[in-house]
Amino acid sequence: MPKTQIRIVDSPVGRLWLAAEDGWLTELRFGGEEICARPDGVNDAVLDAAERQLAEYFCGERQVFDLPLKPRGTPFQLEDWRALREIPYGETATYGDIARRIGRPRAYRAVGMANHSNPISIIVPCHRVIGSDGSLTGYGGGLEIKRQLLELERKWKQNVEV
Repeated sequence: MPKTQIRIVDSPVGRLWLAAEDGWLTELRFGGEEICARPDGVNDAVLDAAERQLAEYFCGERQVFDLPLKPRGTPFQLEDWRALREIPYGETATYGDIARRIGRPRAYRAVGMANHSNPISIIVPCHRVIGSDGSLTGYGGGLEIKRQLLELERKWKQNVEV
């Protein structure tokens, strides 16, 4: 039976709840306040790497995450989440773009539902998906966090390109 290790880390967009099993990152969710006992001091290489890479991301030093991921989902969700990881840092795509990328051009609503179920936020960047009119639409962490993540990426990307 796999043993789940949990860590809560603070970030510029609030607390993040990380979970790992057997050398794989399985979850990154917003929040953490709902966990009664804060599991500080857990020594886990994947959680250590995830925490370090997230700090680098928020400081503009990392654009691509290099972590072993094992999200749990349906075959469609897994395909969607792979496509999300192809959206370049600091850029956006629409739900329709992702649907076409995975070969299901009419499945833009299903893409939205799969994004909503994304268990590894930020690292699997569903925040980079916007409405066809350019508007910010649903995000598990809330639209304000989505806006903050997109602004952070644009800011750091502009600094690198200058």
